[in-house]
Amino acid sequence: MSTLLTADQVRVEYGPLVAVNEVSFSLEGGQLLGLVGPNGAGKTTLMRVLAGLMSPTRGEARVMNKPVLGKDVDVRREVGFAPDSPPAYEDISLVTFLRFVALSYQLDRQEAEERIDFWLERLWLEDKRDVRIGQLSRGMRQRVTLARTFLPNPHVLLLDEPLTGLDPAGRVQLRGVLASLRDQGCAMIVSSHILTDLEAVSTHIAILEHGRLIRFGPTHALHGDTEGRRRYVIRCVGGVGGCADRLAAWPDITDVRGTDGAVTFEYHEDDEAAAALLAELVREGLRVSSFHPLREGLEEAYLRSGLRQVD
Repeated sequence: MSTLLTADQVRVEYGPLVAVNEVSFSLEGGQLLGLVGPNGAGKTTLMRVLAGLMSPTRGEARVMNKPVLGKDVDVRREVGFAPDSPPAYEDISLVTFLRFVALSYQLDRQEAEERIDFWLERLWLEDKRDVRIGQLSRGMRQRVTLARTFLPNPHVLLLDEPLTGLDPAGRVQLRGVLASLRDQGCAMIVSSHILTDLEAVSTHIAILEHGRLIRFGPTHALHGDTEGRRRYVIRCVGGVGGCADRLAAWPDITDVRGTDGAVTFEYHEDDEAAAALLAELVREGLRVSSFHPLREGLEEAYLRSGLRQVD
């Protein structure tokens, strides 16, 4: 996959306030970055710079290896940005609004109608196509914003709190849409405070605090897994003592910890290796009652990071 989105030493200052502080990363097609952090951490400001809606104080945002604020203005057509407050003309119908968006992108009329029908169906808005936008609920207007963003088929998608206002069923359905766009090769950034939903679709996670990128990497790395390794938990009848001692002596097992009647340890992520280990432990007489991989959820990892609300 080629690099579709790059932030290169992006810095944004508002007088003495540094909203974004020397942020650098890149995303390829098929990668979805979950952007998390406290309110006021600089997430929206960063996304606006990446979308070409504001100039950074220093640094540069590039889309498809071209400066998003450079002379080639067409590159900005490859970016879809959905803000957290759904903007739309309230006094026109939903379908009229989407036709206006299609016209602004100079889409062929027939192609525009096909895309509009497609996104109205995918975003569960078919029965609202002739309803004035001002009469729609907060959640439905959020879906309208997403339909507007997806309509031109951009290569890069920047979605600021897209799950806000959706009911639980709507969030599950939207996760499916985001996963589909990711798998089709879009590069995506999704910010959200709903960490369990974000975890389900993200390939990468970034944590922003006081404008600074304090963590960036594959989602599995945030869970504490390292390449080729995985953390497991095992429970044995009779307590953790003998089980922990045996595991500590096993080749390639590291970081053995006994806690709350169970033992956790790090070992190869390969399922065959894990199965062989379990079989050998049982053969040696350990009465294993449970054995499975242990992964810390994104929410737990975020809370453990000690981030505080930005004032």
